[in-house]
Amino acid sequence: MQLWLNRSGELPLREQLVTQVKLGIFCHQLAPGQRLPSTRELARRFGIHANTASAAYRQLEQEGWLEFRHGSGVYVRASMPAAPLSPELAADFAVDQLIGDMIATARKLGATESLVRDRLQRWLALTPPSRWMVIEPDPELRRIVIHEMEQALTLPIDGCAPAQCVEPGIIQSSMLVTVPSKAAMVRNLLPAGTALTVLQVHLVSHELMAHLQRYMPAHAGELVGIASRWTEFQRIAQTLLIAAGLPPQSLLVKDATQPGWKRGLDATSGVVCDAVTALDLPAGVFPLRFTLLDEPTLAGLRKQEQQHLPSASSNFSDS
Repeated sequence: MQLWLNRSGELPLREQLVTQVKLGIFCHQLAPGQRLPSTRELARRFGIHANTASAAYRQLEQEGWLEFRHGSGVYVRASMPAAPLSPELAADFAVDQLIGDMIATARKLGATESLVRDRLQRWLALTPPSRWMVIEPDPELRRIVIHEMEQALTLPIDGCAPAQCVEPGIIQSSMLVTVPSKAAMVRNLLPAGTALTVLQVHLVSHELMAHLQRYMPAHAGELVGIASRWTEFQRIAQTLLIAAGLPPQSLLVKDATQPGWKRGLDATSGVVCDAVTALDLPAGVFPLRFTLLDEPTLAGLRKQEQQHLPSASSNFSDS
């Protein structure tokens, strides 16, 4: 089997070695029991550190692809490892096997490596989006946005930090969204022409203000809670409630990332919280739920999603 390393690529050399050995096994270029080059041979051939080659081999051994024979060398195991138990790793395993089988078949047909690569890239470029991707650096805000979108949309929703969206494959087959304050930064990171939807985020929604205006007169002298994992939410909620007439000493602010954050909330007349924290409030606590995405925003996302969902009635016939 011929190995190659891309020193200018973004993937670490160790990961490139691991992937190529697996591909060689899937494509039947590396046969069961076949001896592989030693770590010294790999290091000398590719001009890499022997520790890099050794780490790649060790990972492949731990995953069940290779075996070390004392005094003899490194060999392909007699049988491939069983598919991993976790759904994520099992999916990776199944896709890698499909790709390996496809490449092996293409080679039998006489297709060159460059032809296979070009055709794969073309098919991927034509594949409709299969998920949403929320690009947001704050993990707690990202979590809230994903949760609110999940309540209204059909396709799976993932998230990543802006720095991650430039990594190979991260945004592949995704409809990208971000919040207004991050839009310029995210656009600068994405390839030119990449579609990006900027969500209309309402930090102080009309619904919440109307709710508070009805709620406050009867509870102005009572303890009111604020709970969220998102620090900015805690600050905005405090400002909002003080502006609505509550004295600061009447507010019980809880950071939901901290142990014991639920203590004392049962003494409040209500808790202002985000949509995710609302799910974890103690039983009996009255939630004043704060949503970031209003119905017109979600309706726009649903319309965008419907353009990419398969339709049972769509076909290629001229009926």
